[in-house]
Amino acid sequence: MAETEPAKPSPRPIIRIGLYLMSHNTLVSLVCCAAGVLALFFLPVLAKNTYISENALMPGSASPMLSSDDVSEASKFVNKILNLKSFSSGIRIRKLITQHIIALGGEANYHKFQSEVNDFHPLGFFASPDPQVMQENLSCSSYGVNVVGIIRAPRGDGKEAIVMVTPYNSMKITAGEALSLGIAYSVFSLLSRVTWLAKDIIWLAADSQHGEYASVAAWLRDYHTPVFGGFQKIDSQICHEGSMSELETNPATETEISDTFRRAGTMAAALVIKVADRSQEFGKDGLKIYAEASNGQMPNLDLINIVNYLAVHGQGLQVKVEKVQSLSDSWGLRGLGKLFESLGKLARSLNLQWNIDTSINDYVEGSATLASSLYNQALGVPTGPHGAFRDYQIDAITMEISSQLSTSYIGRQNEFLMRGGRLVEGIIRSVNNLLEKFHQSFFLYLLTSPNKFVSVGVYMIAFALLVVPLPLVAASLFSDASEWESRTRKDKSISGSVDKIAITYGSWKWLGAAKTVFIVHLWGALITLFPYFYRHIPKSSSLASLIIWNMFSIISLLILCLILGLSFTFAGKAQSQRTQWAYLKSVTIAACFTGLCIMSVINFATAEIGALLLVPMCLMAVPLRLKDKTFKSLLRGACNLSMVLLGFLPVAYFVLKGALEGFDRIEIGEFWNWMEALWKWSSATYVYICIVHLPCWVLCILILLHPC
Repeated sequence: MAETEPAKPSPRPIIRIGLYLMSHNTLVSLVCCAAGVLALFFLPVLAKNTYISENALMPGSASPMLSSDDVSEASKFVNKILNLKSFSSGIRIRKLITQHIIALGGEANYHKFQSEVNDFHPLGFFASPDPQVMQENLSCSSYGVNVVGIIRAPRGDGKEAIVMVTPYNSMKITAGEALSLGIAYSVFSLLSRVTWLAKDIIWLAADSQHGEYASVAAWLRDYHTPVFGGFQKIDSQICHEGSMSELETNPATETEISDTFRRAGTMAAALVIKVADRSQEFGKDGLKIYAEASNGQMPNLDLINIVNYLAVHGQGLQVKVEKVQSLSDSWGLRGLGKLFESLGKLARSLNLQWNIDTSINDYVEGSATLASSLYNQALGVPTGPHGAFRDYQIDAITMEISSQLSTSYIGRQNEFLMRGGRLVEGIIRSVNNLLEKFHQSFFLYLLTSPNKFVSVGVYMIAFALLVVPLPLVAASLFSDASEWESRTRKDKSISGSVDKIAITYGSWKWLGAAKTVFIVHLWGALITLFPYFYRHIPKSSSLASLIIWNMFSIISLLILCLILGLSFTFAGKAQSQRTQWAYLKSVTIAACFTGLCIMSVINFATAEIGALLLVPMCLMAVPLRLKDKTFKSLLRGACNLSMVLLGFLPVAYFVLKGALEGFDRIEIGEFWNWMEALWKWSSATYVYICIVHLPCWVLCILILLHPC
């Protein structure tokens, strides 16, 4: 009796599910992409109310101690600053701030820094801020001077500190900047007398004549990078009358001002205090919060929560965060808001525990704020000087206080200083209660309003749905191409027209597609270095610079392909061409999936927006069959061309900008300015665009042009 062959073990359930999804990858891709886009629009509905995670913060638990006497002295201080109108007002303001700090019993020192020009460096994306070396023989206009005041905490051990930052232009101070200095001075005056202070207080009056961010970043760099040596004087023959030497030799302060850089403890938090001119955006005195830092970093949500709580419930301020104003009038968002409102009512009628409650106005405002939060994080450029602190993992925000009425009247000015001072006092008191750094609440979130947020566990769903089809389609294409080649070789082997060498070579044909993908991504890495070479070219207009960049990109791609042996002609038999484009698309999709996943770890917002552009383009890319005139083929070709056109980043930029601001305001050179801002601020988004997005776009064009 003949022996029967043993039955093959059935694959595991997870493998069977994978094979089933691969066999239906078109339907899965369509459903997942639609669900991903829908989930993104659904995020404002899923936003949760903010809450204080750290119980030790206890915002508002103590009555404000800032008195009318402190405010009165601060008002006099503001008036003194505004009355300094001479050509050396910057030096006189520094001297005035220093004298008042010392009079309160604080420590004071000056911090001289050189104006730093943001310039591209290839390793700037991966390195920490470099310590700057002060150059000799530079004029006084090349330097800025910060004033630093420190109060040592009576209950502290000097290991922790809280920072107040008040940027001001020493060459031409405004009324708003003077008021911000007044608010900081009133709080500094109060804290110099209290007994409950457990953390040192640092007041940084940042000289912003060279930029608010530059002055704060320079001080932080020197704070964390000790520099040996005393205060560096500027040549008095170069500087105007009343130079830095005047500040050091003034008999009233010469024994109080140190010529060394003063430090306190590790910074627990930082507040950047700014006062804006009257704004029509608020119906009453308002507060605007800026939180985004470099590469999408955000401060701990508890810091924003206590600011919002104390501003609303303590001082009666109207709090807002930045939003895309043009979306507030969008009829499309209003239509979606009405739909979600109806769905919420239907859900509550079915089950009262399904709390999907949102109004049309709330949805529109939440979407506009969410879009702004997503864009600012994706841009990777700090929205204020607080971003310099996040580079050192210090939680910081910028608070911009605005008054609905004029503060020129003494009574109104005192009221404004009282509100602002008590707000800052309450925030410092809450942070002072902490026994450790902020860690309880979220670091990864998107804001939909000052008191609502979307956590990482929710917004990652939209991204996951968008990228899930990529590995399925890549595996399906690779499997189909390999199976088709195997079947072809089997037919040829039966007829005797193929040998073992041909079979072995055919099984490694995917390496040709991998080589193409590697070369194109290598070209993307070369494009990333373009700013390093461009800075040696004489400056030209934005449009000319954009043209030069495009020419450089095209020429460098052709040269690299010529050197490494990549041809754009697809010669060969029709049978092999069918598998060539399948392998090329499979490896392209795998590279796209890898790049998006890595970018989601660095900056989720960039990965989310990139997925919206790249995933449909990569999934739909198939060779254009120009000879096929059927409706299906023409429709597929039109969809492919439209996706590739929209996937070209300049086109996507102008389409989005035109939709939000109007197409009459578009200038082609604006895209160059946008890209220039990315690389000057060392945004990882620039690296993503050059190494992931642009190569995938080129590869999709190669797939479209591939004969089939």
